Amino acid sequence: MASDSPFFGKQSNVAEYSVSEISGALKRTVEDTFGHVRVRGEISGYRGPHSSGHAYFALKDDRARLEAVIWRGTMARLRFLPEEGMEVIATGKLTTYPGSSKYQIVIDQLEPAGAGALMALLEERKRRLAAEGLFDPAMKQLLPFMPRVIGVITSPTGAVIRDIIHRISDRFPLHVIVWPVRVQGETTGAEVAAAVAGFNALAPDGPIPRPDLLIVARGGGSLEDLWGFNDEAIVRAVAASHIPVISAVGHETDWTLIDLAADVRAPTPTGAAEMAVPVKADLMATVASQAARLSSAVSRFIDLKRQAYRAAVRALPSADQLLGLPRRRFDEAASRLVRALFVNTQKKRVHFDGRARQIAPHLLLRRLGEFERHVMTIGARLPRGLEAYLRDRRAIHARMSDRLRPDALLQRTRQASVLIGQLDRRRDQAMLLSLERRKRREQELQRLMRSLSYESVLDRGFAVVFGADGKPVKSAAAIARGDHLSIRLHDGNVSVTADQDGKSEAAG
Repeated sequence: MASDSPFFGKQSNVAEYSVSEISGALKRTVEDTFGHVRVRGEISGYRGPHSSGHAYFALKDDRARLEAVIWRGTMARLRFLPEEGMEVIATGKLTTYPGSSKYQIVIDQLEPAGAGALMALLEERKRRLAAEGLFDPAMKQLLPFMPRVIGVITSPTGAVIRDIIHRISDRFPLHVIVWPVRVQGETTGAEVAAAVAGFNALAPDGPIPRPDLLIVARGGGSLEDLWGFNDEAIVRAVAASHIPVISAVGHETDWTLIDLAADVRAPTPTGAAEMAVPVKADLMATVASQAARLSSAVSRFIDLKRQAYRAAVRALPSADQLLGLPRRRFDEAASRLVRALFVNTQKKRVHFDGRARQIAPHLLLRRLGEFERHVMTIGARLPRGLEAYLRDRRAIHARMSDRLRPDALLQRTRQASVLIGQLDRRRDQAMLLSLERRKRREQELQRLMRSLSYESVLDRGFAVVFGADGKPVKSAAAIARGDHLSIRLHDGNVSVTADQDGKSEAAG
């Protein structure tokens, strides 16, 4: 079909492909050549599963980047979830995505790049959660001594639940509630965390009894098998649980992050059952022993009280001795009672007869007449008394009116002014007299001070000798040769130096 054309030039005889044909050919070539590969790289751009359940991210190293996808069915079979920055070995096949001309790996299996990578990831997560205080020993709760209901979170089909129920039945049979979960795989963390939160959400008086203790259990396995119990959601749910939690994951040498967050770690699931409940036979033996001791103690206590009672009975006097004197007094009072009642009745009868004579009708009429005359007398005096009272009030009112007249007020004001002037003059005179007395007292004290001072003695020709320290010298023995002295006369001071000891002069 090749032909020459003046407009398009010479035509090529190379086969033509559509975009879909070339994309399909590339897809088949890549899938046939790389149908099963293992790729080692670091996870980049992982944001968790899409709403469809698929996960999209990339694997990279220091020079290249490979898009990756994990379908929803494969995600459910993974033993641990991908995490950003984790170095992994992905097994799958390469394919292309024609819609964007990209090639990618469809992952069927995913494993960490060696146990060291998992341990590094585990240690980093452990440090981060410990920094939040989720492993703080101060937050641990004490296990109940005798729980009524125990909640077990484990697989319902494994040997673990049978071992736990069998050991609890042997030691102390009680109500066990099992919350079934998957103990391996991608959903382990979410299911165990939901179970812990679900047990805590039960109402204490609801149709399903709320457990007093939780046991999270699983048999032993490798680090990858137990990886679900290192999930951050499990750690947070166990740390926030208001019900005490026993962790029994793996064997004694295995450990996971749930062991650090739980209140108590058991070496095995059977050990968790032994920690959860006491031995009923031992408790019954202890109770029987305590009951026997209590019965013996009560018997001894009763014997001691009986002995003390008998001793007290022997020390106390008999009833006849105690009641003899009161009985005699009672008999004497009873004999006097009849005579006293007769005398009292006679006195009351005499008193009543006197009162009866006083309230005779003619006496009452006479007293009423007297009261009537007294009232009439008071009624006749009342107008005169009222008139006299009014006159007195009028006189007092007139006197008060006279005192309140303007001329009377002015006169009292003048009298008050005169009195104030007199008081001012008396005050000034008192102040002058007080000052004169104080001046005379001061002059007397000055004369007395001059007469008692040594300066008056100096005026009569005497002198005072002062030492170098400015104090008067009272004895010649206190003066040494060469001492500088000051002699005070009435008109000044003279400095001198001693030419001999005062002690030798005093001795001579």
